[in-house]
Amino acid sequence: MPLRSPFSGSRLATPLSSSLRDPPVRSFLFGQPLRTSFSSGQGISVVFKRVVIKSRKLSGLEEAMRIRRLRERQNTVKERKRLSLRRGKVSAPLPVPEHILRPPYVGSNLLPEISSEYQVHDDEGIIHMKASCELAARVLDFAGTLVRPSVTTNEIDKAVHEMIVQAGAYPSPLGYGGFPKSVCTSVNECMCHGIPDSRQLQDGDIINIDVTVYLNGYHGDTSKTFLCGIVDEPTKQLVKVTKECLERAISVCKDGASFKKIGKKISDHAERYGYGVVERFVGHGVGKVFHSEPIILHHRNNNPGFMIEGQTFTIEPILTMGSIECIMWDDGWTALTADGSSAAQFEHTILITRTGAEVLTKYKD
Repeated sequence: MPLRSPFSGSRLATPLSSSLRDPPVRSFLFGQPLRTSFSSGQGISVVFKRVVIKSRKLSGLEEAMRIRRLRERQNTVKERKRLSLRRGKVSAPLPVPEHILRPPYVGSNLLPEISSEYQVHDDEGIIHMKASCELAARVLDFAGTLVRPSVTTNEIDKAVHEMIVQAGAYPSPLGYGGFPKSVCTSVNECMCHGIPDSRQLQDGDIINIDVTVYLNGYHGDTSKTFLCGIVDEPTKQLVKVTKECLERAISVCKDGASFKKIGKKISDHAERYGYGVVERFVGHGVGKVFHSEPIILHHRNNNPGFMIEGQTFTIEPILTMGSIECIMWDDGWTALTADGSSAAQFEHTILITRTGAEVLTKYKD
């Protein structure tokens, strides 16, 4: 989902400057690339060519880059060669029965503004949120059973669409800012917001399936990265660590906790393995509206703000094996890693409680 001046700590930001020569960007949540500085630590002495040089302890970012370079050298040999992602044919949007309640943005190709209001619920609202999130989790579990070589992402979209509408819900991505499908399917180097098409999944692929449903006026949002066939060990580890990052981020959430703890937890764990944490795409409030404040940054940051009991929002980190920068296809949605390296993502909608956080979109492991 995009950042708007700043889509990650304040509002959804508009797409990156046209000077970067990207095509029009209409992603759900993304932010302008942000840069933060880190404290240095205690001074130490280093002897180099008989000269004593005063140096600072490596910052977290510098250490992460050092680890990443080591891992890249190791993975050069281990990682299986695969073809770059190519787009297939996108079929027409699927129909939704007239009796199913639609979100207010349906019927317009304009990307909705991000609501400035936190999604904080009373007891009745929490009941509705739990119902929509439980459905989203069930749909995602079902979608995962379809992942195997030769299946197309369009087939996954159709099956997901049918399950959602049969449950009396609306597939939230469909028609959001003109998005043409009912689910997002992001394969291999696709960071997020991939549009289902005629491409067949290949043995060794990974695919993130992002499901959001609109049930009784409430959105439930979740995603998971699945393995297709026999996946190489480096890529399996990327997927595993990404899931762990989400779990660690959720563990620090509770009433009164600072939002910036989320980015620190994710960055600390990702950097141990040399992975990059994508800054451009962020989490968000979710409930009666699809995307609202607060904007959840997954990387280290000093943004203000504290969690509130009864609040719901998503955490959805994307980790990469290489570059955290992205290039956009001219469909305005599909975001790929700039260097073609693999990316993985996991997402949950959580409810803040007095003592912790309840995962509302709990799916099967």
